[in-house]
Amino acid sequence: MSIAIAMNAQNPFFQPFSGTPHGTVPFDKIEIPHYEEAVDRGIKLGLAEIDAIVNNPEAPTFENTIVALERTGSDLDRVLNVFYPLSEAMSSPEMIQVSDNITPKLSNYATSISLNEGLWERIKAVYDASDLKAMDPEDAMLLQTTYDSFARSGALLKGTDRDKYRDLSVRLSELTNKFGQNVLLELNTYEIYLTKDDLDGLPESSVEAAALAAREKGRDGEYLFTLSQPTYIAFLKYSKRRDLREKMYRLYSGRNRQGQYDNNPVIREIANTRLALANLLGYKSYADYTLERTMAEKPDNVMNLLNQLRDAYRPTQLADFEELTEFAHKNGLEGKIEPWDYSYYSNLLRQERYDFDEENLRPYFELNNVIDGVFGLATKLYGLTFEENKDIPVYHPDVQAFEVKDANGDFVGVIYTDFFPRDSKRPGAWMTDFKSEWKNADGSISHPHVSIVMNFTKPTESKPSLLTPYEVQTFLHEFGHSLHGLLASTRYKSLSGTSVYRDFVELPSQFNENYMRRKEFLDGFARHYQTGETIPAAEVDKIIASSRFGAAYACLRQLNFGYVDMAWHSIEQPLADDADVDAFELTAGSSVAMFDPVAGASMSPQFSHIFAGGYAAGYYSYKWAEVLDADAFSVFAKNGIFDQESARKFRENVLSKGGTVHPAELYRRFRGQDPSIDALLERDGITRPEPEKPATAPLHTPLDR
Repeated sequence: MSIAIAMNAQNPFFQPFSGTPHGTVPFDKIEIPHYEEAVDRGIKLGLAEIDAIVNNPEAPTFENTIVALERTGSDLDRVLNVFYPLSEAMSSPEMIQVSDNITPKLSNYATSISLNEGLWERIKAVYDASDLKAMDPEDAMLLQTTYDSFARSGALLKGTDRDKYRDLSVRLSELTNKFGQNVLLELNTYEIYLTKDDLDGLPESSVEAAALAAREKGRDGEYLFTLSQPTYIAFLKYSKRRDLREKMYRLYSGRNRQGQYDNNPVIREIANTRLALANLLGYKSYADYTLERTMAEKPDNVMNLLNQLRDAYRPTQLADFEELTEFAHKNGLEGKIEPWDYSYYSNLLRQERYDFDEENLRPYFELNNVIDGVFGLATKLYGLTFEENKDIPVYHPDVQAFEVKDANGDFVGVIYTDFFPRDSKRPGAWMTDFKSEWKNADGSISHPHVSIVMNFTKPTESKPSLLTPYEVQTFLHEFGHSLHGLLASTRYKSLSGTSVYRDFVELPSQFNENYMRRKEFLDGFARHYQTGETIPAAEVDKIIASSRFGAAYACLRQLNFGYVDMAWHSIEQPLADDADVDAFELTAGSSVAMFDPVAGASMSPQFSHIFAGGYAAGYYSYKWAEVLDADAFSVFAKNGIFDQESARKFRENVLSKGGTVHPAELYRRFRGQDPSIDALLERDGITRPEPEKPATAPLHTPLDR
């Protein structure tokens, strides 16, 4: 047996995972060279499956064409569903090289399918011969989405336009991959060493973590700060050293603007490539193209939402800034508030007004207790239980794996938790899955294996991991996404779990965040890690009372992201090679700007959500879903936050259906009516000036397309 053949035989991706509990990923057996080898094999097998459909001598039917297509690519999915999550959580130069190698291959594979004329002819034949209204609704949705996916991926193109589409798709994949890599690689270059004299105001947890990080680098007596999210947020919020806050802000906001990891030219080319793709498919902008398959449907409806929220929140934000400026001047600030001042003085004002400091509450949110509380929410609402299984392989010692069962004790799926920062992990928090839910041809269930990944405050030598209320809220958010995956009950993988419209996908996650404001929830798990004392009622009252503090600022900040995203993807003419990224961003967000521009600081070069993730012309969806989540939670606020009937309706109509039904209809089934923005404004304490108040939310969600 040759060496190559022996290696092939040992590749764990070459057969379904069967030697682990529940067929979970055998991380301990996977080596980096296995990935590209398995991708090459998966592409070959996938193309062979496509050829079998195209060359089927029988007339095209729903089963032999649409369902057959749905079930192709399982071998390729098996490797990609491991590689991509780990490329974000366990990156390395070797993983990056694999990503560079497979990106053009995968793009070519995708376009070879979408531009396969024989396959398209069969799909179109089934579509043209079908009465969607007479079909089973889930079958009808699969047929519709399959047809739309091919039509929107160049199937209608002819001649040289097909080659042009292929080239543009490959290039876009390369560019978005490069953008994300640049963000991660430059982030890991920042090491800011400070002395004891530089630490004034910083919480003990931050100081201990910085001391430990410096010792690990062999620099005892110093304090190492990075630009990881927990470190950066805490520094700007608590450091009394304005000069150092400014330094940290400029470093954080000045990333990926020059040198080896400069993303400015990448941004321009991504925007132009997306425009070219949209034009090729008959759309005037990329926003017009991508929004067609969303609840919003078109850019005007997105801008309507952003503008109405801006007009509702702007007066409160201006009044808040006037008050904050006066407060800051009384506390030693000279001149105007700069971006590196807002968190610091805002936190001081909140402490004065509510006697509330998130840092003081860390002892009540020890991570293991929080896990019990967050998982326990799903027990109260949906009857789920979670039990760690140490026999399930994990990809890093920090990771835990839990079996999930329903109220009857039946297996539901697996959830992995990965909580702490490391150099190989990108910043932020996210949910993904190693395997989604679907029904096999024999009727058996593919149980979902999901993961939630965050960057929480790590344990130190003297303390366990103690979270802030904000970090607990982040946990609740990502856990909401995981429930969307775990509780899916669909026949088809492509319609399962979080495979929904982008502006609906954040509803389950943001819905969960509401529980952070509820005393009944916090009382169930928030207790002092040393004394066991339950969090005092007065502290819970402060969390609830202060939850509205800064709501207008937070809203306008999110709206700024939305406006900038829409601007990049609403261009109708290509950007010049020397187009000024900073100037473009400033113009886009000018109507919600809260600070004077800072030279050398902008967010676009690090805006991974829209330039490397799936939120291009979709960042508005966070605010769109916020309207939905506030409106949805108003049902629980009225009936009881653990009300079983309300939970049943939410599970059956939102969490379990995936993309099998139009989200507007799913929401109406749960709520009994269309959403209103009133619940969001009430939650945030915003009074909208008359006569601008509309009766319902600015959500255009027709069922008939």
